[in-house]
Amino acid sequence: MTTTHLELTGVDIEFPTPSGPFKALDNVNLKIKKGEYISLIGHSGCGKSTVLNIVAGLYQATKGGVLLDGKEVNEPGPERAVVFQNHSLLPWLTAYENVELAVNQVFKGKKSKAEMKAWIEHNLELVHMTHAMHKRPDEISGGMKQRVGIARALAMEPKVLLMDEPFGALDALTRAHLQDSLMEIQNELNNTVIMITHDVDEAVLLSDRIVMMTNGPEATVGEILEIDLPRPRNRIELADDPQYNHYRAAVLSFLYEKQRKPEEGGAAKPAKEKKLAQDVQDTPEIAAVSAEETTESADKVKAA
Repeated sequence: MTTTHLELTGVDIEFPTPSGPFKALDNVNLKIKKGEYISLIGHSGCGKSTVLNIVAGLYQATKGGVLLDGKEVNEPGPERAVVFQNHSLLPWLTAYENVELAVNQVFKGKKSKAEMKAWIEHNLELVHMTHAMHKRPDEISGGMKQRVGIARALAMEPKVLLMDEPFGALDALTRAHLQDSLMEIQNELNNTVIMITHDVDEAVLLSDRIVMMTNGPEATVGEILEIDLPRPRNRIELADDPQYNHYRAAVLSFLYEKQRKPEEGGAAKPAKEKKLAQDVQDTPEIAAVSAEETTESADKVKAA
């Protein structure tokens, strides 16, 4: 029997606003097995990034909590590496040096210099970046930068890899190449992955399970869809696969029928909800879905 590796139990989170507390998540429960690839999907504002930040230890749940291998998660740690949509590389360091920074933080005193060098090169090789390891971020493409960000996260040897729309800013062809690389890496390392995405095809292609979130505020897990497709997966072969298209249709049905946005349904939001939503946008400390907080979160992870 497979034991639970990562567990979210009764997770609520509230943020203070001038109009009173804003409850972003309500009673989120999720059990994840070791080696699972989980995608979180839902409309903007459904708390996907907030869930990820709680698992990363960047936020503390107001109620409930997270356990990783039976230990409570209450702060950032190298066993939970984060890859953001923005690669967050230090521009004055080469690709090698950016990965080295993470390796030094985790393995200094545990590995010799030669072992750390070999480990850095190994992780750059996993993402096919050894040819550009001595180039700075401004000398490589966006897709290559994101590969280095993934290598840096993997080099920490995390139990859980957390990815916040890692391919969202990339063109379709680069995104496809990175998705294929990620499937190869996950198959080789068998590490647990939690990824936020807005891309239904990406979610079905990569995932073992897709966790579909209800609309916020007070968002929660709406449905969980198990993806029973054999691995390795080939996107060309799956394009005409009836089961693949069934899963795709199920996610689309949830998003655009069961969880249609209020403005799409023609229903007006209650005045209090509108005011709270505006307060969230106007209150910097609540920017769970803002670019500013993504940058702040990345800085916290680096400092951890």
